[in-house]
Amino acid sequence: MTGKVALPTSLARLIVYLTFGAASVFAAPATTADADPLVVKIGYLGEAVPEREPLSLVEVVAPDKGVAGAKLAIDDNNTTGRFLKQSYVLSETIIPDKGDLHQAARDLSAAGVKFVVAALTADRLLELAAFPEMQDALIFNIKAQDDGLRLADCRANVFNIIPSRAMKADALAQYLISKQWPRWVLISGALPPDKAFADAVRRAAKRFGGDIVEERTYEFEAGSRRADTGQQQIRKQMTDLTQRLPEYDVMIVADESEVFGEYLPYRTWSPRPVVGTQGLVPTAWHRSQEQWGGTQLQRRFTKAAGRWMLEEDYAAWMAVRTIGESVTRVAKGDPESLRQFMLSDTFQLGAFKGQGLTFRKWDQQLREPILLASPTMLVSVSPQEGFLHQRTPLDTLGYDEPDSQCRLNP
Repeated sequence: MTGKVALPTSLARLIVYLTFGAASVFAAPATTADADPLVVKIGYLGEAVPEREPLSLVEVVAPDKGVAGAKLAIDDNNTTGRFLKQSYVLSETIIPDKGDLHQAARDLSAAGVKFVVAALTADRLLELAAFPEMQDALIFNIKAQDDGLRLADCRANVFNIIPSRAMKADALAQYLISKQWPRWVLISGALPPDKAFADAVRRAAKRFGGDIVEERTYEFEAGSRRADTGQQQIRKQMTDLTQRLPEYDVMIVADESEVFGEYLPYRTWSPRPVVGTQGLVPTAWHRSQEQWGGTQLQRRFTKAAGRWMLEEDYAAWMAVRTIGESVTRVAKGDPESLRQFMLSDTFQLGAFKGQGLTFRKWDQQLREPILLASPTMLVSVSPQEGFLHQRTPLDTLGYDEPDSQCRLNP
């Protein structure tokens, strides 16, 4: 009689985990059976900043965005840790909008938390990094995409996990140039995040040979989009916004604030692709990602959180896995030992993207491929073939060392 042998749940999870390269158990230093367990405390720190309601009713509104990814990574770390007498504990702190960030830092420090996964805006992240209680801690930025955090505003105690706007714009530009679509119309919103992404697109055009033939700004008053008259108003606005343009190949939209960008596809005056913050989007993670074992991560997250994994969830997962991978390899739990390992040539993070991810030494940004995805399908992955770099093609995305004012680890 033949049949399948059922494996214990913990052993089955470990086999799957090792198959996709997310843990380096066999590379870890040996531990003695009578050694004291190593407890690693990780804090998740966010701020309850009100978010704009999504333009589409089908978009996920996730109150646990980010922290759900951190929780999954804690489970992954403990799957490996139980074999190595290592334990990982996550504490969650969400302060009110404009709340007392310093008190949150004091509380984390008093609790012995030296690793902080920060879902904060750039200005609040810089506040956190400057507090005395955080000077011997490691902060992992999973939200702020501001290029300044990788340039003049870089900090030695901050590691950037989320890709920067420059990385995303460069990933998109490489794809457009590889498709021989060099003529772009850039339409941006009027809010600071929209302008910041538009700046990144202009920089990418200069780097890779794109020609921005015209720029426009969306300045219409929003209507009641879910009423019949609202839809008519939207159709007229998009027509007025996109007519009488010079000949172009692609329309790039910079609307991080999600005010109008979703309305552009299929409503432009000329039949052209829409890319950027809407349409074809550069992102660290997407629900359609299934290559390199990505389906396994997607299914585990969906089972745990009851929804799709979002980009911020993925960044939080990578942050906590970075800590777990480093502790596993060095068999230590102090920030300085982990910091040295993370910046070494030995560190690699398996993150379901086809290659090990590493940190740039000069600005402590995680190198990673950028996915280019439509609403329901992965279209491509950058860096594109043919865009070369003397160190790694991943350094063609974002600010390279000669272009950055940041020199954290010369």
